[in-house]
Amino acid sequence: MTASAWIALWAILFVLSHLVISSSRVRPRLVAAVGEQPYRGIYSLIAFGTLGPLIYEFSYHKHAGPMLWYFRDSASMRTLTWILMFIALILFAASLINPNPGGLGAPTTNVEPHGVLKITRHPGFVAFSLFGLAHLPMNGWAGDVIFFGMFPVISIAGGLHQDRRKLREIGDSYRQFVAKTSFIPFGALATGRQHWNRGDLPWVAIAIGLALGLAIVFLHPFIFGGNPAAY
Repeated sequence: MTASAWIALWAILFVLSHLVISSSRVRPRLVAAVGEQPYRGIYSLIAFGTLGPLIYEFSYHKHAGPMLWYFRDSASMRTLTWILMFIALILFAASLINPNPGGLGAPTTNVEPHGVLKITRHPGFVAFSLFGLAHLPMNGWAGDVIFFGMFPVISIAGGLHQDRRKLREIGDSYRQFVAKTSFIPFGALATGRQHWNRGDLPWVAIAIGLALGLAIVFLHPFIFGGNPAAY
């Protein structure tokens, strides 16, 4: 098979394995058979078992396959890439500081959305989606599109799946949280379900995201090679 075909294969296996093993049919049976903690271990092993080969294949075969588009000469597209990346990093930092109540270790009862959760109830998933989308304009080769396009696909599917699972597990508390928030960024604010206050601005997450972004600008040529603005 070609390099882009291998990238596609491992990307499909990574996405499908996540969706299948965490599905409402498979997950309860595995948890009942082996327990919650062993299940998480199995889940992690399968995840790394498919993600590892995917990253390996992509790292050795960047820009594989036919070119679908080329925007590397466009200053506006490079600017868009970095704007999306900085937003992704800020949202990722915010997702750790102010996690979704469906996340591990987060409170699950009487959660009143504040801060980034008023923008989206899944800041982590949205961050990974934006990470993938940010890389697509500068990487128009088929293998690259498959690799980076996988991030929004699995993030959107993962967020929707988590909502369904937490509605079953947590019940009314999470249902009320979903009713007050939106997966699509700014959806709850646009429809009037939430109102933005000055205190909701995630200053710490913004500072961390900007610091991470500047670090990536500096380190990108040493870790990934080439001009970071072109990736």
